[in-house]
Amino acid sequence: MLKIIFIGDISGKLGREAIKKIVPKLKKQSKADLIIANGENMAHGVGVTKSTLEEILEAGVDYITTGDHSFDANAIEDIYNGQFPIIRPANFPPSNPGSGFILIEKNKKKILLVNLIGRVFMRSDYDCPFREIDKILAMFTKKNLSAIIVDIHAEATSEKIAFKHYLDGRVSAVLGTHTHVMTADSQITDRKTAFISDVGMTGSADGIIGVDKENILKNFLDQRKYKHTISKKGRAIFNAVEITINEKNKKAIKIKPIIKFIDIK
Repeated sequence: MLKIIFIGDISGKLGREAIKKIVPKLKKQSKADLIIANGENMAHGVGVTKSTLEEILEAGVDYITTGDHSFDANAIEDIYNGQFPIIRPANFPPSNPGSGFILIEKNKKKILLVNLIGRVFMRSDYDCPFREIDKILAMFTKKNLSAIIVDIHAEATSEKIAFKHYLDGRVSAVLGTHTHVMTADSQITDRKTAFISDVGMTGSADGIIGVDKENILKNFLDQRKYKHTISKKGRAIFNAVEITINEKNKKAIKIKPIIKFIDIK
């Protein structure tokens, strides 16, 4: 059996500190073959930097997926040049650096990790994620894969559920990210694909989806744009799912949500 832990969007320093506190112990306890995290918010809540990426990898995360903030930080060329185990959504325009998928070989197992971004309510007009995943899967039809994991970074629950139905039985797991709130619909489909609409977030537990609440409340009250701030200390929430997969047929057997709280001083 293959066991994979997927961690919800890491948000800011508080999220990174939670990763450093929780992941080493979780990795040892679960005996996971692979730990993946969405890290598009881990540099001050927006984007990824080389130093934050190195920090998370040192803590025990094996691979990083991203989303709409993939290229919002500086020096992105140094991150997506193939030196680091990080991917960006495959349906970004092809002129962008990096890749949207990666074939991971670990313990004689081959795992295809794919990152895609949704289009409904998103800020840019991305290419079609449905057609893009078809192109990617067609490239690996003759590969002896142990699992196929898809991170669909999308705003609309309907789009993520549609993605589940579109890929049902064709991939091992369809995992939604982006909204920073873990949903209560984790499931194994009849065709043995693990699914959750959103894995949630790793970051401030007492803010508003990872951001300090004061200015967000002012946004709603005044209908003006106030600067987002993210706490470096305080109570953090850690959201993830643990997926068990039959590596012989790539079918998911179990998906278990993980929710932890930790105080970061």
